[in-house]
Formats: sequence, C-alpha cells, structure tokens
Amino acid sequence: MPDSLEEAALPPPVSPAAETLPSREIEAHETWNLWTLALHQITLRVGWTFKTESILVPAFLDTVVDAGWLRGSLPLANRMGQSIPPVLAAESLKRLRQKKWALAGFAAAVGLPYLILALVWFANGGRKNLVVAAAFLALQFLFYVFYGLYQTAFSTVQGKLIRPTRRGQLLWGSTFWGLFPTIFFCQWLMPDWIGHPVPGFGYLFLFVGMSLAASGAIVGALAEPADATDGSQVPRRASLAETFAALRRDRNLRRLVVLVVWLFLGLVTIPHYQSYARKALGAEAKDLVFMVITHTTAVSIYSLFLGPVADRWGNRLTLRLLILGAAIAPAYALVLPSWMGGLSRQWFWVVFIPLGLTPLVPTIVFNYALELCRPPEHPRYVSMVNLAMMPPFLLSPLVGMAVDAFGFPNVAIGTCIVMVGCGALTFWLEEPRRLARNQERA
Repeated sequence: MPDSLEEAALPPPVSPAAETLPSREIEAHETWNLWTLALHQITLRVGWTFKTESILVPAFLDTVVDAGWLRGSLPLANRMGQSIPPVLAAESLKRLRQKKWALAGFAAAVGLPYLILALVWFANGGRKNLVVAAAFLALQFLFYVFYGLYQTAFSTVQGKLIRPTRRGQLLWGSTFWGLFPTIFFCQWLMPDWIGHPVPGFGYLFLFVGMSLAASGAIVGALAEPADATDGSQVPRRASLAETFAALRRDRNLRRLVVLVVWLFLGLVTIPHYQSYARKALGAEAKDLVFMVITHTTAVSIYSLFLGPVADRWGNRLTLRLLILGAAIAPAYALVLPSWMGGLSRQWFWVVFIPLGLTPLVPTIVFNYALELCRPPEHPRYVSMVNLAMMPPFLLSPLVGMAVDAFGFPNVAIGTCIVMVGCGALTFWLEEPRRLARNQERA
C-alpha cells in the first residue's frame, strides 16, 4: 500500500512484520496514551488561555503601542515561526525512534519565550515604547518557532499512537475536560491581572510559561514503542525535496494546501475584534475577561460535538462545519451596531461564540492531512500544511493597516466572503476514508 492515498507514492516498508508487533503494542496502550495526551493538552490549554491570540495578546500589544499595523504583525510573527522550521525538521523527526521526547522538549521550550517576556515586563515597569513592542514580537516569533515544531511532533505522535477513528475523542476529551480548570484559573487570577497591567501582564506571562513547560513533563508518561530504523541519513536538501515531492504526487494534498491558503487569509482579522470592541464600542478590562471565558467555553462545547463527528463521518465534513460556522463571526460584528445600537458593547461577547470554532481548525486540518499518508510520512505532510499557512499571514500587517484606514466593518465584509468561499472549497476535497475503502476493494 502506498504512503499516499494516491498512486506512485513512496516504497512500502522494508519489513511488514516489523510493523505488526509495534501496532499490537500501540493498540494495547492506546487508551492510556489517549488520556495521557489529553492531560498534556489540558495543561497546555490552561496556560494558553492566558495568552489568547484573539484577545489578550493583541490587548497587551495595544497597551504598549496602539497601532493597527503592529497588531497586524502578530499573525505574521505567528506563521513565519510556525511554517519554515517544521519543514526543515521533518526528516530529523521522522528518523527518531521515539517521538515523544521531541514532543516533550518542544512543549517545554514553547513556554520559554513567555518566561523571558514576564521578566522583560517586570524590568520595564510597564513603560510604553517601541523597544518593548519589538522585544515582544521577537519573543512571539521564537515562541512560534517552538510551537510549529511542537505541532509537527504532536501530530506525528498522535498519528503513531492514536487511530484515526479515536482522534476526535482526544480532541473533545482534552478540550471539554480542560474547560473546568481553565475557567477556574481565569476567574481567580485574570481579572486582577488584566485590571492592573503593571505588573499584571508579567504575572499573566509567567503563568503561561510555567503551564506550558509543565505540559511537556506529562508527555514522558506515554507508552511509545521504538520505531525500527535503518540508520540511514538523508541530506537536508534531499529531505526538503522529498517533502515537496509529496505535494507533486498527492492531488488531495495540493487541494488541501489551496484551501488552507485561502482559509487562513480569512483568519488574519482575528486580533482586530477586541480592538474594535474597545475603540468603537467602549469595551473595558472586565469585558475582555468575559470574552476570554466565552471563547474558551465555546471551544469546549463545540469539541463535544465535532470530535465525534470527525470520528464518525470524517475530517472533511468537520472542517466544512468549522469554516462555515466561523464565517458567522465577521457577519455578526458587522450587523451588531445596527441591531443593538447603544447595547452593542454588552452584546459583543457573542461574536466569540462562532470565533470559538477557529482554534479547532488547525487540529482538524492536521488530522485530515494525517489520513492522506502512512505514519512514516506524517512529519512531511504536517510540515507542508504548516508551510501553506504562511502566505496569508505575510499580508497581515497590510490587513491591520486596512483596518485603520477603512474601519473594521469594511474589512469584516471581505473576511465573511472569503470564509464562505472556503466552506465551498471543502466540497473539492476528497474524503480519505472513502479513498481507502475504494483502494481496499480494488
């Protein structure tokens, strides 16, 4: 059976018998590994909520320097860090006999930039200047370098240890059960920290860094059998060539890449929602906390339904539901002032209910990509999808300038059109499980 679900893929494994024993061992420990990964992601998610990309991180940057182009640089730092390093590291990750140690190391490293950022904020004393903003963006870039490597490692470990029909269970298990500690810590710690930015943001970032580092320690408990290896070393240039060769071979991967480029073009406006709420509608710090809790709760509730949908009917349908549901957010923000008038500020939090679908998009996209190939090729496919997410974010500073020049509502119109178009593009993708069944019959 080829590595890709299409013909002319890579050679079959050297020894089919060598795959049989690990697969039995993996199946025997699958439930343990599923809940270990869930606990890892719960811990990571608690910390992540204190740096919510759609609310808290842009709010901090506005505290330092309030400029649309600078806020628009956040997605650029995000994708520049996440996209290229995973492609370079894919072959090295593929050769590791046990991937969990790479996952543990990258998860711990993800917390390091925020620990440094906390120290910078404490030392700076809350002064507003471009130097702090530049340091923040540099540390954000470093954060996403590690996070891009973490995503590739996590998807690879998940692809190895968890069957496709149980990955939705991992999604809803980690997201739903993570809701309760997340809301507890948000209500306990966040109001005071956000209400007093100095030194509050320092404590916020310290909490993020410690939580992310702690999540890495949990990964060591995974029961992962070592892969067989032939000890060969592939030159980095050849490794990159093979990664892009997968794109040439696999038509469905090419279609996924096209969809991802357009989809993430529609998501670069996310950091501007909270700014619009503060500037145009008069939202305050307490409103931001409620937005974070709403967003977090929405993600958890959606995962309860979308995880089983992905397991039962596949990731293509799930991705379609996510995209079309998320398209409601810019439409709602657009019509809210005319609907609610002076009550717009009190009702703006509702926009974060459909926006709660967006954090699930990368997970479902990666899970879809994992089903296009066999486990040895998972790092390459995931890194290729990561790379496809980068081009839209190169335009994110221009989107921020457009928000300043033309107003957020006008930009939201374009966002809504792009998202609906991406929902239609999912009909262009093929369902990998159907392709696999057809190949088995053939």
